[in-house]
Amino acid sequence: MALSLGIVGLPNVGKSTLFNALTKAQNAEAANYPFCTIEPNKATVAVPDKRVDALTELVKPAKTIYATVDFVDIAGLVRGASKGEGLGNQFLANIRECAAIVEVVRCFDDENIAHVDGSVDPLRDVETIETELLLADLESAEKRLDTLKKKSKFDKEMQKAQPVLEALVAHLGEGRPASAFEVPELNEPFHQVWRELSLLTAKKFIYCANVDEAGLEEDNAHVKALRALAEGRGCAMVKICARLEEELQGLSEAEQAEMLESYGITESGLENIIRMGYHTLGLASFLTAGPKEVRAWTFKQGWKAPQAAGVIHTDFEKGFIRAEVISYEDYMKHKSEAACRAAGVLRVEGKDYVVKDGDMMNFLFNV
Repeated sequence: MALSLGIVGLPNVGKSTLFNALTKAQNAEAANYPFCTIEPNKATVAVPDKRVDALTELVKPAKTIYATVDFVDIAGLVRGASKGEGLGNQFLANIRECAAIVEVVRCFDDENIAHVDGSVDPLRDVETIETELLLADLESAEKRLDTLKKKSKFDKEMQKAQPVLEALVAHLGEGRPASAFEVPELNEPFHQVWRELSLLTAKKFIYCANVDEAGLEEDNAHVKALRALAEGRGCAMVKICARLEEELQGLSEAEQAEMLESYGITESGLENIIRMGYHTLGLASFLTAGPKEVRAWTFKQGWKAPQAAGVIHTDFEKGFIRAEVISYEDYMKHKSEAACRAAGVLRVEGKDYVVKDGDMMNFLFNV
């Protein structure tokens, strides 16, 4: 399972510049005018993981596979997009399958870079974007309700979903996000509808303050306002200078570290956003290592061993017998699985074992 993040924001706030920097793809055109991005930009990037690097150096496998993140950057939204303003909301379908949304907000003043609303105001920009996302959700829910009413005449099971879906439409119509809607536990027909709708405002949000170089060293008024909003909503926030992140590309690892250090930064924007994405969605990685490959696998924190095994292959989960587990620290200390076994630090765990971030796993199964 890969972490998937949709990037949204107003036109010309640095979304495409950030996308280029994060993915190193340099295939999202960036320019100083609105609607520069028209077709959605998609890229899959490796998750930086020093544990994978260290294991590769130690094991020297035939190949190394990192966990991955999918980024999707869509055209900027403007006020009235739901009614066709700008490029409308025609590209929102491209991020409905994303696990979380990164909302890029401009938090710097520069008279040479145009703002679609004529001035920089992060809170106004957030309201504009999230209103358009909510209106798109409302439109989707209303269409689904119309379809459901016709279908429920012949499907008694789906009739159970109709009153709840009607309540959801009313909820969204009052300007409240889907995340604040109470989904009934015992209504599988509605759960099916809910999953299929994949509402944008039901997703986790990460606010991304795009600042200039000065804003990296000290929060300006724009950043403080956005941070207060994020904290009030219980959302994660990252502060990034998209322009600097773009400048980092092409530099060696040592040169990147030196430049980041000069601004008092310890990690790149890519690492920062991925870390926040993992934290927001409750994700972690377990590791496998052998002569064929060293690999990081993404799983949900709280998952038990059979569920984690299913990330590798569904047969591993179905026929799960037991798991052999070594902590990453023990593996690096003893240098091999055989040495870990001899030292008594290799544990045999059953179906109730809750997998931890950094566990070195070997699954035994029978199908």
